[in-house]
Amino acid sequence: MELSVYKIDGSESGKKIVLDENVFGVTPNDHAIYLDVVQYLANQRQGTAKTKDRSEVAYSTKKLGRQKGGGGARHGSLKANIFVGGGRVFGPVPRSYRHKLNKKLKQLARLSALSYKAQDNAITVVEQFEMDAPKTKELMKILANINAGSRKVLVVLPSNSTNIYLSSRNLPEVKVITVDEINTYAIMNANSLVLVDGVQEILASRVR
Repeated sequence: MELSVYKIDGSESGKKIVLDENVFGVTPNDHAIYLDVVQYLANQRQGTAKTKDRSEVAYSTKKLGRQKGGGGARHGSLKANIFVGGGRVFGPVPRSYRHKLNKKLKQLARLSALSYKAQDNAITVVEQFEMDAPKTKELMKILANINAGSRKVLVVLPSNSTNIYLSSRNLPEVKVITVDEINTYAIMNANSLVLVDGVQEILASRVR
């Protein structure tokens, strides 16, 4: 697949690149994408939800009434779960939701996601650029010039650029990451993918 490289003013630079078929032309595996996305979202969970059971609530342990002759069920403590303010039964406890996936499976998932974007013509390549200072309006103008879209734009940089990242923080529909941070969830969650020239070569070198 051949794409033109755009300048930040929206004009074509005259350079053409061919996307590696081993990265952007594989047969997508939907189940691999599903497993990788599930793992990513699970690993984001803190797992700190906690409720108090009957051994932890602050109540007296005094018996409510006598064992027999009360005319109702026998009760031994207000800490029981059937009373308001009592302990919760089988409530959540701190735990880890993290789990692992095979590296080759995760790689297949990323390549499948990238291939889907290539099939949808949702990839734009822009020449390498830098920003002298964090300027949100300037980044918005660049994305508008290259017709990246206005919803869920994922910008992938070859290396970290603090000013570009800071320029995107106030834009809820724009996410800036480096090629080292790219993941299946971020790709699939984006409507359009903006690759800064050089990213495609780094991705291709990691598959060989």
